[in-house]
Amino acid sequence: MAAKSFDMIVIGAGPGGYVAAIRGAQLGLNVAIVEREHLGGICLNWGCIPTKAMLRSSEVFHLMERAKDFGLKAEKISYDLDAVVKRSRGVAGQLSGGIGHLMKKNKITTIMGEATIPAKGKVSVKTDKGTEELTAKNIVVATGARARELPGLEADGDLVWTYKHALTPKRMPKKLLVIGSGAIGIEFASFYNTLGCDTTVVEVMDRILPVEDAEISAFAKKQFVKQGMKIMEKTMVKKLDRGKGKVTAHIEANGKVEKVEFDTVISAVGIVGNVEGLGLEDLGVKIDRTHVTVDEYCRTGVDGLFAIGDIAGAPWLAHKASHEGVMVAELISGKNDVHPVRPESIAGCTYCHPQVASVGFTEEKARAAGYKIKVGRFPFIGNGKAIALGEPEGMVKTIFDEKTGELLGAHMIGAEVTELIQGYVVGRALETTEEDLMNTVFPHPTLSEMMHESVLDAYGRAIHF
Repeated sequence: MAAKSFDMIVIGAGPGGYVAAIRGAQLGLNVAIVEREHLGGICLNWGCIPTKAMLRSSEVFHLMERAKDFGLKAEKISYDLDAVVKRSRGVAGQLSGGIGHLMKKNKITTIMGEATIPAKGKVSVKTDKGTEELTAKNIVVATGARARELPGLEADGDLVWTYKHALTPKRMPKKLLVIGSGAIGIEFASFYNTLGCDTTVVEVMDRILPVEDAEISAFAKKQFVKQGMKIMEKTMVKKLDRGKGKVTAHIEANGKVEKVEFDTVISAVGIVGNVEGLGLEDLGVKIDRTHVTVDEYCRTGVDGLFAIGDIAGAPWLAHKASHEGVMVAELISGKNDVHPVRPESIAGCTYCHPQVASVGFTEEKARAAGYKIKVGRFPFIGNGKAIALGEPEGMVKTIFDEKTGELLGAHMIGAEVTELIQGYVVGRALETTEEDLMNTVFPHPTLSEMMHESVLDAYGRAIHF
């Protein structure tokens, strides 16, 4: 059977791959996409989307428990874990189905199967019906990543869970240990803790949410402890002894090992790129610690072969993957005004309670980069809308270059900050200065007014604080 020929073949249909395929099709390319599991990848099926659906349930539960604060009555409040999970899976299923529709609408050939790249410009796909041979001048690898498993801490689905098990729990944990306090670990800790589970978070670094600004991490820790979580920093889980219905964790802190019993452990210790089995090394692709080495345009150094998203390195975020997908499709189609995706212009969002969001330099990184900086802060307690919402805990922090007035970074913690951060992202993209932001009229009463006040505060001009 003759090989089918395309202008572009995308391997992996997550938020990097499917977006690359759509943009390629929009630009008139004949595109094929290969996916081994499910359209939408981890993000839509097992990551960003279903976790947000579950966190929304815990958020509503938390509000129901606070009904009295709002002059309302809600008695005998409880939850149905199976129904919470069912709703989350339904949301994921709906969106995954939508991707199939988008592929058809854009006339993209979708092939379900396992891909390898036997030679430059060739893709071989093992499907249910046999092997399909494809050729294309340009191949985009968007195979994503999976949970890292540390020796001795491997998941078994019963006592020790990965994110997949934590999204489809067969029981409610009573005493939970979360290993790792990045976005994934903290979101699950937040979900289970809110539903009444006794939750402990262990972090090997000197603070939780280690990629965030130190001040934001400290604020988050205070809030989590207030909510009943136990936070252990500069701490390591050395090993897990698994028994019947219980796990004994050997937890090392300050050179001492303590044995603590839990009924459930969630391991959230980072990710590993899905680089195996594709034939990348035989083609001459450089792989560094399970991630493909690429230039700023996601080129691998092998002619016509690109890598985007999680497989191409940090930040490991769906929106970064999508923008790389657009960029690569535009390069392939011959557009000559293509902008590379700058990691420092990508916002990070964590949907715990309270939410955390940031973009650009932390205060520490700005100083380390040699900038003389001006820092502004504004607390939620000084904002009318935050108080009316019953969400007075939070802060907005902005960092400016003293010399030029450039907005170097913005960091927030509190209600809805994952939506607010985009204002600063747009500001940075437009190369805004403190003057532009000060002269912008923010609507009242909104949480966004704190963004204005934080800028004013950096220059000693805050009005309401």
